[in-house]
Amino acid sequence: MTLPALGLGGGPLGNYLRPISEAQAEAVVEAAWEAGIRTFDTAPFYGLGLSERRLGRVLRGLPRTEFVISTKVGRLVRPGPGAPVPFAVPGDRHAEWDFSRDGVLRSVADSLDRLGLDHVDTLLIHDPDQHWPQALDEGFATLAELRAQGVVKAIGVGMNQSKMLVEFVRHADPDVLLAANQVTLLRRSAFEELLPLCLSRGIPVVAASLFHRGDLAAPPPDAPPEVRRYAEACARHGVPLATAAMRFPLRHPAVRSILIGAHTPEQVASNVADFHHPVPEALWHELET
Repeated sequence: MTLPALGLGGGPLGNYLRPISEAQAEAVVEAAWEAGIRTFDTAPFYGLGLSERRLGRVLRGLPRTEFVISTKVGRLVRPGPGAPVPFAVPGDRHAEWDFSRDGVLRSVADSLDRLGLDHVDTLLIHDPDQHWPQALDEGFATLAELRAQGVVKAIGVGMNQSKMLVEFVRHADPDVLLAANQVTLLRRSAFEELLPLCLSRGIPVVAASLFHRGDLAAPPPDAPPEVRRYAEACARHGVPLATAAMRFPLRHPAVRSILIGAHTPEQVASNVADFHHPVPEALWHELET
């Protein structure tokens, strides 16, 4: 797969941790487009459908051949209250786990309806931690059918842990993996086994959740010691900490792309500018040792 280095993650568009208005959400997507971002990632779980609706509202007005969009399967959005979610949304909907063949097909149809698009480019199994047998035997198998039929171009898995991603690489044939919270300055769990395995198999990795809820973007006064150490090293070299956080995963040849999330268009502009800030090798030597 050919992946651009920078894409927009759709979690904040689903009111992750705090609400944003419809207009603000649209402004975020528009700012990403204006900044040259052409890869967008979302999921039914993000805001229980809200992220997909907001993202689709902007993207369906843009040339379809000029952007790539991925969404996920494994959770169906259902009416009625349910378990708490980290999104500021009404409690009239909930997410229901379902990696069955029927569940995957229903999820894809629902996502297309919310997005207002006739297809997505990539489908990912989403957080199957407690559902390995069904996610592999039914969920991934169904995605493989859709890929073979030409319904979707690429399939893969997105998770917050490396161990099961390794198992998917060994037992299935994903085109791409999304590794969240594991290819970052603060958490490097994917480097030992997952990334070398993906590099040997030619499977590109997309790294996400790089800022650790903002600690590596704008460190708070009570930031952990490791964050303060990284921030001080970056300051000595005149490099924004956010730059190092975004560029660090791409130091490994298996990582082809990163996702950035934003609650405001100003955050998009700031992140894109920081992403392109030069980083001296001397700083990398300090951060990687």
